[in-house]
Amino acid sequence: MSTLLIALAAVTAVGSAVRSTWSPCGLSMLSTITPMAERSRGRRWELTAAWFVLGAALGGLTLGGLAALGAVLVGATGAAASTVLGVAAVLAVAAVALDLGLLGRPMPHHRRQVDEAWLDQYRSWVYGGGFGWQIGTGLLTYIMTSGVYLTVALAALTGRPMIAASIGLLFGLVRGLAIFLGVRLVDPDRLRTFHRRFEEAGPAVRFAVIGVPAAVAVTASGAVWGLVGAAGAVGVVSLLALVAARGLAAPVHPLGTEPAV
Repeated sequence: MSTLLIALAAVTAVGSAVRSTWSPCGLSMLSTITPMAERSRGRRWELTAAWFVLGAALGGLTLGGLAALGAVLVGATGAAASTVLGVAAVLAVAAVALDLGLLGRPMPHHRRQVDEAWLDQYRSWVYGGGFGWQIGTGLLTYIMTSGVYLTVALAALTGRPMIAASIGLLFGLVRGLAIFLGVRLVDPDRLRTFHRRFEEAGPAVRFAVIGVPAAVAVTASGAVWGLVGAAGAVGVVSLLALVAARGLAAPVHPLGTEPAV
C-alpha cells in the first residue's frame, strides 16, 4: 500500500504542476522569458531557461522539505497503511470540494506574482533562478489548485522523508520544464498564437486536473474498503460535481482568477 500512496502522490504532483502553469505567473513566464524577449535583452534564452529549471527544482525541494517534516511526524505515529490511505481518501475528497469552490473562497489562493522588475535589474541567472525557485515551491505565488496542498499531504503521509522530498522535487521540475513550451516563440505572431491557444485550453485543463484528486479518492478508498469504498467515493465526488454544476459553488473566473478585492 505504501507503493500505491507514493504513486498517488506523484500523479498528484504532476497534475498540480501542470495546472499551475495556467496561473498569472505561468502566463508571465511564457510571455517574458521567451527566445524573442531574451534576445531583446541581449541574453541567451537557453541559459536563462536552464537557470529557471534549476531554480524550480530547488523550489520543489523546498516544498519537499516541508513534506519531509510531515513525513517524519507521520512515521513516528506508526500508523497502519490502511489508516494512512483512508486519510488520503478523505483529504482528496476535500481537495475536490475546494477546487469546485464548495469550501469557501475559490481558487486561486495566495494571489502573488513574481516581481517582473527583476528582468531589468538583474542578470539572467538571478531572475531565471529566482523566478524558478518561487514558482517551484508551489506556495509562494498563485495557487491554482488544491492539488498543491494535497501533494504535500500525500507526500507526508508516505511517512518516508526522502520519498516526500522527491515528490516535491518532481513537482518543481514539472513546473520548471513548462518554460520549454515557449521554445518556438521567436516572433510576435507566434507569441500571440501560442497564448490564444494556451488560454483556450485553460478551462479544459482545470477540469481535467480536478479529476486527479477525484481519482486519488476513489483509488485510495478502493484499496482500503474494497468495491464498496470505491463506489462510495465515486458517489461523493459525483455529488460534489452535481452541486457545483447547479451553481451552488463559488464562481470561477477566466483562467481561474478573481477580480481584485
